[in-house]
Amino acid sequence: MTTVILLRHAHSIANEKGILAGRASGVNLSAKGTEQASLLSSRLGNAKFRDIRISPLERCLATLEPWLRSQASSVRKKIVFDPNVSEVDYGDWTGKKLLALSLRKEWRIVQKSPSQMVFPRGEGLLQVQQRAEKALHQSIKKAGSGVSLIVSHGDVIKSLIATALDLELDKFQKIVIDPASISVLDFNKGTFRLLHLNDSTTNFEYLSQTKRSNKTLVGGGSGSK
Repeated sequence: MTTVILLRHAHSIANEKGILAGRASGVNLSAKGTEQASLLSSRLGNAKFRDIRISPLERCLATLEPWLRSQASSVRKKIVFDPNVSEVDYGDWTGKKLLALSLRKEWRIVQKSPSQMVFPRGEGLLQVQQRAEKALHQSIKKAGSGVSLIVSHGDVIKSLIATALDLELDKFQKIVIDPASISVLDFNKGTFRLLHLNDSTTNFEYLSQTKRSNKTLVGGGSGSK
């Protein structure tokens, strides 16, 4: 069984300004995001990851930096900057105010039929899901029976959770992924389970220190860690 931690980058200056940052360079963490990143360091603790996969955009590495500084230098060598978990290429929408974008007719497609949305001079959300799923399975293969960490972006993580839960991409807007939140998947024999969703409080060090049953439990889990 492989456990996958999906971490969204912390609050950014684009989040603060209500801007769709996309793949624009120079988008750093806000003061709130810097605080969130510091808290994430203690939430990850001494978790042991066999694979660490990070979006190439600055805000993702900045989110993980406080934790990396608390670990042995060898941990940094595990990092793979994977373009398949990079932010959506929003094309001409990049850098625009979300409030202004919400007034466009295409906004309804994004919200109601995202599988049909291809951003002007950018990529389609279905394409995003496909590349992200490829990275997810590569990370699972590398982690084996251990734990992997993927640091990415809201829409990318939402698409991965939709994949794991066998949801159509058109349902992915029902999933909420906040900055600096952690979602956790278990993968066993071709099947995913969702352990945590949009979690902003749990200490996740336990995931690499305890073994969990891979069986479906009647009545749900026991609540034990």
